[in-house]
Amino acid sequence: MPELPEVETVRRGLAPAMEGARISRVEVRHRGLRWPIAKDFEKRLDGQTIDGLGRRAKYILADLSSGDVLIMHLGMSGSFRIDKDTPGDFHHDRSKDVAHDHVVFHMANGRTVTFNDPRRFGSMKIVARAKLDDEKLLKSIGPEPLGNAFDAAMLAAACAGKKTSLKAALLDQRVVAGIGNIYACEALFRARLSPKRLASTIADRKGGPNERAKALVDAIKAVLNDAIKAGGSSLRDHRQADGSLGYFQHNFQVYDREGQKCPGCKSVVKRIVQNGRSTFYCPACQK
Repeated sequence: MPELPEVETVRRGLAPAMEGARISRVEVRHRGLRWPIAKDFEKRLDGQTIDGLGRRAKYILADLSSGDVLIMHLGMSGSFRIDKDTPGDFHHDRSKDVAHDHVVFHMANGRTVTFNDPRRFGSMKIVARAKLDDEKLLKSIGPEPLGNAFDAAMLAAACAGKKTSLKAALLDQRVVAGIGNIYACEALFRARLSPKRLASTIADRKGGPNERAKALVDAIKAVLNDAIKAGGSSLRDHRQADGSLGYFQHNFQVYDREGQKCPGCKSVVKRIVQNGRSTFYCPACQK
């Protein structure tokens, strides 16, 4: 599933075609996504201007001139196709099968934006801006890791007293938003912290941050920013809005590198399973 860097990359790719533009018509070809698209979906979007495109965790948020917000989630295999894709160095033609084109936005600026999702785990929902804070999809999500408010003190407080592993805590969207399996592994490696370490060990007895918390926050911010600059990671389904692949997967230090030499020492990267997910780490570097 796309993580924060992939979603942010898609948001930035959509902005030139959608931000500040009026939706002249919406075409819903298949309503059966993860949750059925509402019957009044087209009516609430037709004629509206997209005042801004934002992101919350792994959701793309389109602010509409009506005062509504369109919430979009890519799911496992969702992607957006803009009318005239421009091949990049890592271009890969995404699906043009109309059977997988579920929602088409016809913009007044002449652009057409199509949401394609073969597995249909993506979703779209319209909510009133005034009720956004109470929206169940967003209500329990933790702080944005790239936000100014996210720091070592905030992460330590969220992890204080937790008996779960540090890796599990990073995957908990209530602790921090948008981090998935790939970037949790990579951030822990950069911070030189074992994924098996108890989450509570990044906090002192009073719940304040220790050096581990500071190192981990710095690593999280760095790896996410690096991944965004690289256009995200394209392992299976992720494509940028122009059809090109992200290439951060070429910069993985430990993720999916089981049996290979650790880039920081002479040890070998190991794979274990935590909470049903593969974890990749260096047992020598990460303590």
